[in-house]
Amino acid sequence: MFEVLVFVYENYYAGNSCPEPVHLERKLNAVGFDSEEVADAMVWLKELNAAAHGTLRTPAEGGAQPTPPEPWLREPSAGSVRIYTTHEQNHLGPQCMGFICFMEFAGVLAAPMREVVIDRCMAVPGGPVTLDDLKTIILMVYWSFGEEPDALVLDELCDDPMDRVAH
Repeated sequence: MFEVLVFVYENYYAGNSCPEPVHLERKLNAVGFDSEEVADAMVWLKELNAAAHGTLRTPAEGGAQPTPPEPWLREPSAGSVRIYTTHEQNHLGPQCMGFICFMEFAGVLAAPMREVVIDRCMAVPGGPVTLDDLKTIILMVYWSFGEEPDALVLDELCDDPMDRVAH
């Protein structure tokens, strides 16, 4: 699935250039991706879009319209600390949790984006999530929020540490 997500990001990162889901799915199949991977990626992207645009809502009673989540669920207070559940810890692993904390404390991953990143990581089957897959997820979350990471963040997300040369 991550090969499909990387392809989508590399080819459609310029905001509104991404085709409608039906056309995107057809394009991905035509490029030669496995149809099951494409289907998984399309579901993942649909849920990413819902999370990024705040369409995930709490259910309402009696068939009424769903209500938006409470404001404190969307934007935690400045002094709050994210506590990971045991399931999240096992699925993310220490390396990914450390990278998320690094990005957050560097001021480049706001709390609402962090929560979408964690949600999308938890939607990935298997586990724990690899650091490379986490970086792809973070790029996709930036993209879905309509934000472009600055050059240093992009370098950190796309850089291969094996290619680094010590000075």
